[in-house]
Amino acid sequence: MTMLRALLVLALVVCGAHAGAKKAEESKKGDSPAAAAASGPGGSFDITKLGASGDGKTDSTKALEEAWASACGGKGKQTILIPKGDYLTGALNFTGPCTGDVTFQLDGNLLASTDLSQFKANWIEILRVDNLVITGKGKLDGQGQAVWSKNSCAKKYDCKILPNSLVLDFCNKAEVSGISIINSKFFHMNVFQCKDVVIKDVTVSAPGDSPNTDGIHMGDSSGVSIIDTTIGVGDDCISIGPGSTKVNITGVTCGPGHGISIGSLGRYKDEKDVTDINVKDCTLKKSTNGLRIKAYEDAKSVLTCSNIHYENVKMEDAGYPIIIDMKYCPNKICSASAGSKVTVKDVTFKDITGTSSTPEAVSLLCSDSTPCSGITMNNVKVEYSGSNNKTMAVCKNAKGSATGGLKELACF
Repeated sequence: MTMLRALLVLALVVCGAHAGAKKAEESKKGDSPAAAAASGPGGSFDITKLGASGDGKTDSTKALEEAWASACGGKGKQTILIPKGDYLTGALNFTGPCTGDVTFQLDGNLLASTDLSQFKANWIEILRVDNLVITGKGKLDGQGQAVWSKNSCAKKYDCKILPNSLVLDFCNKAEVSGISIINSKFFHMNVFQCKDVVIKDVTVSAPGDSPNTDGIHMGDSSGVSIIDTTIGVGDDCISIGPGSTKVNITGVTCGPGHGISIGSLGRYKDEKDVTDINVKDCTLKKSTNGLRIKAYEDAKSVLTCSNIHYENVKMEDAGYPIIIDMKYCPNKICSASAGSKVTVKDVTFKDITGTSSTPEAVSLLCSDSTPCSGITMNNVKVEYSGSNNKTMAVCKNAKGSATGGLKELACF
C-alpha cells in the first residue's frame, strides 16, 4: 500500500503534532479532581471513574483523554484501565513525551465511532511515547463495515483515506500484546518511524473482501518484531514498507489476506532501503499471495531490498506462494517502458513447503534493466493442489542457486 504512504504520513504528523501541544499543556496543569479520584494504587486510572460508560453507545472519548493527560504526566509506572464493557469513542490522540511509562490495560473493548466526521486522520494515534505497553484480552473494534463502501482507493490514487485503527509514530521500545484489533476502517495497525516494537499474541481480523484493511503495516522503522500473531484481513497480512530494517516475523498465521509482503517499493521519491528482514515458522492459509516482494517498474526512488530470509514457512493453498514482482502496477497507471530503480538481491527461501492454489508456485518476475541477484532456493517443496495443471516456476531476469526441493521449481 505504498501508493498511499505519503498522504498517510502527512496526516499523521500534522494531526499528531497539533494534539501533542494541547495534551502537553493539559498535563502540566496537573490532575483534575476527577482524575485524582480515578487514580488507584501506583498511578492507575480507571476510565469508568472518569465518566466512561461501557454500554457501547455513550461517547467515552473525554474520559480516555483525561486519563491519558494524567497518566502521561505522572511519574513512574502509570496504567490506564479499560474495564470489561464496550466503550464508544471518536478520534484519540495520545501524545508524549511522557514523564513516566504508560500501560494501557485493555480488559474491555474500544469501539470506533462510525461517524467519519469525528476523524481528521486516524482513530487511535500514539505519538512520541517511549516504553509504551498496550496489553490485555480486549478488542479495538474499528467498526469498518459501516464505512467500507465509502472507500474508493481501488479506483483512484487521490482517494479519501479512511481512519487507521492503531497508529504508533516515533515510539521507541513499545509492546502490544494479547489484544485483538478487528474490522478496521483502513489499516489495522501502522508503525511509522519507530524503534524496537514488539507485537506479540495479537489477533487481527476483518473479512477477506474488506478494502485496504492491511493487518500490520510498517515504514521507516527498525527492530520491529511480530511474534505468534494471527492475521486474517482483506489486504496484506503484514506489509513492510520502505525504510524498514531489522524486522523479525515469527510464528505468524496469515489468511485470508494478500500474504506477507515487502513493498510496494519505489512509488514515491526519497524512499529508503529495506534490509535485514527475517520471516520464520509461519503459515499462510488460502492467502492470495504468499511471501511477496513488490516494486514498481517505473520506480521514483533508487533503493535496494536486500538480506531477506524466509525459513520454515508452510503454505496451505496459498496463491503464488513465492513471488518477486518488480513490475507491480495496481490500476495499470505505470509506464511500462521505464527502467527499474529498485534492486532486489540476497534473498533466501529455505524449507518452504505445502500446497499452492495456483500452478505458479514460484514466480520471480524481475526487471530487465535491474535483474534480481543472489536468490537462494533451498528445499522449496510447494505443489499445486489442483488437477488441471502442473506445478511450475516462472522466472525472468533472476540469478541465483537452488538446492534440494522440487526440480520443477528450480529456476537456476
